[in-house]
Amino acid sequence: MRLSLKTKFTLAISLLVLAVVTAVSALYIARLTRQTLRQADERARFIAQQVFLACQNALADAAERGESPASLSAADLREYARRTFDNSSSLNSVIESAIGYSPLIYEITISDRDGVVLVSSDAELRGEKVPVRPGVSSLVRGGFFQQLRTLYGPPQVFEDSLPFKLGPGPFGDVRVGLSSALIRNEISSLLVSAGWYALGSVLLSTMLAFVVSRVSLSPIDRISAQLDRISAGEFDIEPVQRGDELGVVSTKIVGIGKQLRDVREIFSTLRENLDQVMSGLEDGLLLFNAHGRAVLVSPSVENFLGGRPDELRGCRAGEIFPAGHPIRQALGIEGDEIVPVENTEVTLEGPNGVQRMGLSAQVIREHGVRMGTLVTLRDVESIERIGNQLHVSERLAALGRVTAGVAHEVKNPLNSMRLWLEVLKANMPVEPEAQQAVKMLDSEIDRLDRAVKTFLNFTKPVELKLEETDLRSLLDEVLDAARPSIARAGVELRVDLPTEFPPVLVDSQLIHQAVLNLLLNACDFTSPGGRITLSLRRSGESAVVAVADSGKGIPPEDQKKIFQLFFTTRPGGTGIGLANTFRFVQLHSGRIEFDSEVGRGTTFRVELPLARSIDASAGKLRDFSQPFAEEKR
Repeated sequence: MRLSLKTKFTLAISLLVLAVVTAVSALYIARLTRQTLRQADERARFIAQQVFLACQNALADAAERGESPASLSAADLREYARRTFDNSSSLNSVIESAIGYSPLIYEITISDRDGVVLVSSDAELRGEKVPVRPGVSSLVRGGFFQQLRTLYGPPQVFEDSLPFKLGPGPFGDVRVGLSSALIRNEISSLLVSAGWYALGSVLLSTMLAFVVSRVSLSPIDRISAQLDRISAGEFDIEPVQRGDELGVVSTKIVGIGKQLRDVREIFSTLRENLDQVMSGLEDGLLLFNAHGRAVLVSPSVENFLGGRPDELRGCRAGEIFPAGHPIRQALGIEGDEIVPVENTEVTLEGPNGVQRMGLSAQVIREHGVRMGTLVTLRDVESIERIGNQLHVSERLAALGRVTAGVAHEVKNPLNSMRLWLEVLKANMPVEPEAQQAVKMLDSEIDRLDRAVKTFLNFTKPVELKLEETDLRSLLDEVLDAARPSIARAGVELRVDLPTEFPPVLVDSQLIHQAVLNLLLNACDFTSPGGRITLSLRRSGESAVVAVADSGKGIPPEDQKKIFQLFFTTRPGGTGIGLANTFRFVQLHSGRIEFDSEVGRGTTFRVELPLARSIDASAGKLRDFSQPFAEEKR
């Protein structure tokens, strides 16, 4: 159970007061005990002296009456003393008054030198031999704890004695006994009253401590409320107006809150910028601190490891890469320490199947001290595809430049040839062979003119008309245009479109033509009775249009050439359709890719950004020669 600061403060003061009271009480008890014992000893000595004088007077009175012992033998002397003491009313009066008015006196005894009792306040002891008892002075001189053990232990009798003479030498002793039980009762009665005073002092100090702590620590509640508001993001607060240390602390907390607000704004901006930068990275980045704990995980790591970045962040390297994991072996992880490696390739069973992965780990040091490790994950296959995309785009760019020059140089001579051919037709005799030759020349000139126009159209920059478009409606229009060709091909059409889908920002005519080219191409390469599937799904901030067929597939040797202008494997084909599709998708900052297996079919996927992820202020986009897609059919 957690105790509040007020409770701790109150308990501390109470315990301190209790310790002081305990120490003072111990000193008081020690002093009281010693004083009581000393007074008891003095009282016993005084009574012994009184009894001794009474004995002297009794013997003197007996001598005046002419009484004397029969002889000086011990027995006669004992008998003489007993008779004299018994007949002395003053002696008996002294003994009785001492017993009655002194509560500490246990017994008063007069014995001979052999310890045989002659006279005693306890009639049962008369004629009995009493052993020598410890003196009261020994108890007075003892230590405090020894005194307590004696007084609060089994009852004992201590005595003070005073010898007296009868006859030629010492005869006996006047012995005054003190009981430890009686002394204890005397002390205990005094301690009870002292205990009540001590208890009252502790309770009163506790109450005062509670009041003082409540008054003194009341600003802490306000300071705690300030901290709560700062934790909740409220930084514009006023400090507690006090002139003591708590007021200074409150002022400093307000200052720290303002600094925290500035740091929070800067950190938020930096984090947003970092998230934007990392969201565009294809590589997966994991930054581990010096203790092997992941402090930074890029979003693309999910594509390699399958775990979300927020789940991996804060985990140790040994937890992210458990025993038996290929990456753990490649990084040489021992405990949570990562060994630096460069450009190592591993094969990993990821969420998208088996993938080849490039791996590197760089140690970050500052002043020679290891601060952390940066682990980079790369998709080797994607890098190879990007290289092929660059190669295709470079070839398309070069082809565009060549075709533009050729078209420009050929079109003017073709126009001249057409004019002179018209002149020739007007002046030629009407002969079948001559007319046939002129007709053939005219047909060939038209064919060359169409080829030149195709070159020019392909290399001419496209003015995009971007608008938010419902992709489902656009695909329905594409299907309406493609159904006659699909019906003639005798293939089954399957459509998988969601009921709702966010809009895309595209030029609807170009995307219409791109998807239509894919559908018509699938019809040409799918045998009757086959199947074509058109589907639409969302992947992150992109829309993915897929056209799959069950045709004969694309041979591996042709897969790198299918987007080249004029490349075709279909009899009578022009080799322009897929090149235009590739170009149109690139103009929309999209991506086109495919999977193909000979004898099983081909699937094309066109990826287009959603409308909210595009800056719609762009009028003209980059030319098709800028690389974006990979080699496709």
